Amino acid sequence: MKPTVHDIAVHAGVSLATVDRVLNNRPGVRQETRTKVDAAVAALGFVRDMAAANLAKGRIYPLTFILPSNDNSFMRGLAAAVGDAVARAAAERLTIRIIEVPAFDSPALVAALRDAGREKPAGIALVAVDAPEVRAAVDELVEEGIPVVTLVSDLPGSTRQHYAGIDNIAAGRTAASLMGRFLGRDSGSVAVLAGSLMVRDHRERFEGFRAVMEAEFGHLHLLPVLEGRDDPAVAEQALREAFAAHADIAGIYSLGAGNRGLVRLLKAVRRDRRPAVIAHELTETTRAALTEGLIDAVLNQDAGHEVRSAIRVLKATADGQAVVEAQERIRLDIFLRDNLP
Repeated sequence: MKPTVHDIAVHAGVSLATVDRVLNNRPGVRQETRTKVDAAVAALGFVRDMAAANLAKGRIYPLTFILPSNDNSFMRGLAAAVGDAVARAAAERLTIRIIEVPAFDSPALVAALRDAGREKPAGIALVAVDAPEVRAAVDELVEEGIPVVTLVSDLPGSTRQHYAGIDNIAAGRTAASLMGRFLGRDSGSVAVLAGSLMVRDHRERFEGFRAVMEAEFGHLHLLPVLEGRDDPAVAEQALREAFAAHADIAGIYSLGAGNRGLVRLLKAVRRDRRPAVIAHELTETTRAALTEGLIDAVLNQDAGHEVRSAIRVLKATADGQAVVEAQERIRLDIFLRDNLP
C-alpha cells in the first residue's frame, strides 16, 4: 500500500494538521518539526498527489492556444472547440487565452510564442509550422519550464511534451489504399492538393500517400503537389489549371483545406470526367459533397478530442503527473456517404 498522510503523522509523531502545513509550505511550524516531517516523507517514500493538492489549494491553470486565422473550416472548428473549453474553464479551474496568427507564417508564430511565454502560462498549445525558428522558440519555452503541446501538426525534434493529433503518415497511406481501390486497374493521373508542405501534417500525409501509390498502384501517375494555401479560390484555380493540362486526371487527394474551391471545381467538371475524390475533415462542405456524390471519402479527426487532450496533458505536466497515452490517442475516422454520423 502507498504511504498516506496519516502514516507520515504517525512516523513523525505529529498531528495531521502539522503534516498538512509542512506539505503545503504553510507558516506556523517550527523548523525542527519540519525536518521530522521531511524525514518521515523520505523514509516512507511518500509521493504527493499534486493534482489533488492543487485542487485543495484552488489552483487556476492559465493556458494559451495559438491558432491559425485562415479561412479553413477545420481550423474554425478547432477554434470553436477551444471556445467550448473557454466556456467550461471556470468549472475546470482554467483560464484560456487564444492568440491567432496568419496561417503558414513562421515569423508570426514565433512572435506569438514569445508573447505567450512572457505571460508565464501553465502551458501552451499551438498548431505548428515545421520551421527551425519555430522549433527553437518552442525549445526556449520548455527550457523556461512552460509545457508545450502541438495540435494537428507536429514539431518533431523539438522538446514539446506531447502531440495531439492523428498519425498523418497513416492517414496518407489510408487515402492511397482507398484511391487505388476506387480507381481499380484503370490508368490515369492523380492530383494532390495540399495547403502547404511547410506544415508537417500535410507533408506527412503526402509522404504516406506517395509511398503506397508507388508501391501498390504503379499504373496511376502522381502529378506534382498543388499548394492551395488552404484558400478556396487559390485551390480552385490550381485544380482548374491541372485539369486543363492533364486530360487523364482520374483521382484527387485533397490532404489539406480549401475544399470549397475543390467542390466548385467538381461541380463544373463534366460528369463523365468526374474523378474519384478523397478529402480530409468532415465539415459542412465535405458532408454536403459526400451526400451529393462529389467526394467519395473523407478522413476525419475530432478537433474537440484534440483540444481536450491538449488541456489534459498540459494540466498533468504542470502537476508533474504522467500522461495516459492510450487516453490521448486521436482516432482517424473514415466517412463515406453511407456512414455519415
